[in-house]
Amino acid sequence: MTGASGNSGGGRGEYQELVDEISGLLGAPATLENRDFELIAFGAYDSEGDLDPSALDPVRTRSILTRRSTAAVRAWFEGYGITRATAPVRIPPASEAGVLRGRICLPVRHRGVVLGYVWLLDGDPGPTDVQLSAAMAVASRIGALLGDEAQAGADLTRELRAVLTAERGWEHDMAVAELRTALGPRGDGVHTMVCVAPWPSPAPEDAPSFRTVPGAIALCTVPCGAAGQGLALLVRLRSADVPAPALTAAARVLERAGAHAAAGVASARTGLADLGTAWREASAAARAVLAEPRLGPVAEWRSIGPYRLLTALPRDTPQDPSVRTLLSPAHHELAHTAEVFLDRAGQAGRTAAELGIHRQTLYYRLSRVEQLTGLDLDDGEDRLLLHMALKGARL
Repeated sequence: MTGASGNSGGGRGEYQELVDEISGLLGAPATLENRDFELIAFGAYDSEGDLDPSALDPVRTRSILTRRSTAAVRAWFEGYGITRATAPVRIPPASEAGVLRGRICLPVRHRGVVLGYVWLLDGDPGPTDVQLSAAMAVASRIGALLGDEAQAGADLTRELRAVLTAERGWEHDMAVAELRTALGPRGDGVHTMVCVAPWPSPAPEDAPSFRTVPGAIALCTVPCGAAGQGLALLVRLRSADVPAPALTAAARVLERAGAHAAAGVASARTGLADLGTAWREASAAARAVLAEPRLGPVAEWRSIGPYRLLTALPRDTPQDPSVRTLLSPAHHELAHTAEVFLDRAGQAGRTAAELGIHRQTLYYRLSRVEQLTGLDLDDGEDRLLLHMALKGARL
């Protein structure tokens, strides 16, 4: 059993009440997760032995404390057919999977589609068929809520994608107006955009639910230029000076994006009018991390230095002729030496120490750089050109 926190306070409260109702009906603590095994709510049933440490097997403990579980655990439970089930499913204990207590899974369905699961620790003798039937009726009410939320999330996904892909002008203004209508009062607060790229799948069903990403009020997948497909998140902030919710959301989503993904966070803005600009900042910051991993894995746009300018250049901007030869694979070591030298403000001692070479070796390499590029490293403008060219080549 896995999980992440919900985002809408009222909705979360309704789920909690329904989970507590099931806990009361069955006399056992219940846990509600969505179909991606992400925690929505869990109940604590006050009965003798309920706090027995033996009830907290590794899987249940991890689910509650970290709000998520491993792919292996998910595959284990799905192997019992819970994705297709329409009635309670009993799952026996399996110590090799970390499941020390048996489970009862109540599939949560809406209009024939499984949207989540209610989990209970099985006992001896365990709940009766009458009790389980009553609990399934409550699970159906949970399914209706999840169905409504899924539809609302799909609407917000469509509206956000329209804003981020619309041409400037009236088309963009209309898209913003529709998103503002869909968000209601939430659209007037302080927001920022987060970009996670590359995102492994453009399919909407493969994106996380905005409920499972703390602070996110809408998300969608959109093209992200050279970084491929990106996942865009609209995140609500408490204050323009406190980006923590966006950084947390980015880190959470990165866990699902794969080892080679990066995240960027735009500057905060009030209202929705500048979401297009915010998205460009967020995607630029993600591209900067992909080019310069030391900036990440999550980078704010304001912290990426020269990449704020470099990422604003047209993607098909050709390399400067002076650096083409230097940037060939045959001269990789020379290019790296030049970049470290320029990063260290031309300080030979620091550069040689970082590269682990003698100063005379450094001077020889720098002379070769000048020969290959025709640039004078004693000239400030030539240094600037070379430095920006080397950084730009990473993009």
